[in-house]
Amino acid sequence: MVTSLDKMWDTIESNISTSKDKKASYFIPLQQFLFTFLSRCLLRADTSTSPEIEKSGHIMMDKWLALQLLPTISINILQPLEEIFLHSFTYPFWLIKSDYQKLENFVKTQAKDTVSRAQTEFQLTEEEAIHNLIFILGFNAFGGFSVFLPSLLTNLGDQKSKHEELRNEVRQILTQNENILSFEAVKQMELVNSFVYETLRLNPPVPSQFARARKDFELASHDAVFEVKKGELLCGYQPLVMRDSKIFENPEDFVYNRFTKENGGEELLKYLYWSNGPQSGPHGPSASNKQCAARDTVPLTAALLLAYLFQRYDDITISSGSITALQRAKL
Repeated sequence: MVTSLDKMWDTIESNISTSKDKKASYFIPLQQFLFTFLSRCLLRADTSTSPEIEKSGHIMMDKWLALQLLPTISINILQPLEEIFLHSFTYPFWLIKSDYQKLENFVKTQAKDTVSRAQTEFQLTEEEAIHNLIFILGFNAFGGFSVFLPSLLTNLGDQKSKHEELRNEVRQILTQNENILSFEAVKQMELVNSFVYETLRLNPPVPSQFARARKDFELASHDAVFEVKKGELLCGYQPLVMRDSKIFENPEDFVYNRFTKENGGEELLKYLYWSNGPQSGPHGPSASNKQCAARDTVPLTAALLLAYLFQRYDDITISSGSITALQRAKL
């Protein structure tokens, strides 16, 4: 991850230095970072082996995602035109067939060990393995992070006054760990992790989840009980759940240290439902529920990204999706 982040921020620094207005958008470098990093993590595939994939793999994935998501989202054009022309039919595969086939070939040739494992351990065919890996890489991981990390960076820009405290924590912990940035070191950074959790509370990357009841049961809220019958369709809307004023004080405000021990963060994590389940507690991801399999990986990866920034820079200014100032840390 650090190797991929080095390349991302080197690119952003270069873009700022050559820009007339001395600012640079971080979105495209961020997506390139995500595609490279996640390909290595999930597929054990190196994007540098294919110049076209290294340069444009994230764009190919964006097109594939857009074609699937467009029928389900609102883009706020005049109704009923949006419903008629965007939400009333399935888009044809040929629109992205060429790009998808390139992604297939990348997985087939560069993720051979992972595909082979899927065949031997899980009895999938090669074709099934490739399609599943593309879906995990593109929809679950790349797509989710492409929504979440911009929210994280936006909040970081908005919380400029808290940078010094966050930076001090990062550097203090890293000093205790021989200045080696690792996931184990990041786990010790209470404020950094709280900042990530608060972003997930207010900006969950997947706002809605759906499921059908497997049996009759009673669903209890603070002051009422609802009877749910087997087979009924349920929807969970995360932004509403995690703004519950009976659980979270000042629920509409971004409170960067909300999830620290001092503020009862360990108890509050039981009500952090961004992953379609509690962030802490006995009910983690399993084959029998719909909780995100990356419940622990997502916040830890985001925390490492923040720690990296405060290790690399003495000052960073973010505004409207762009990096407007960077000051490298003094060695």
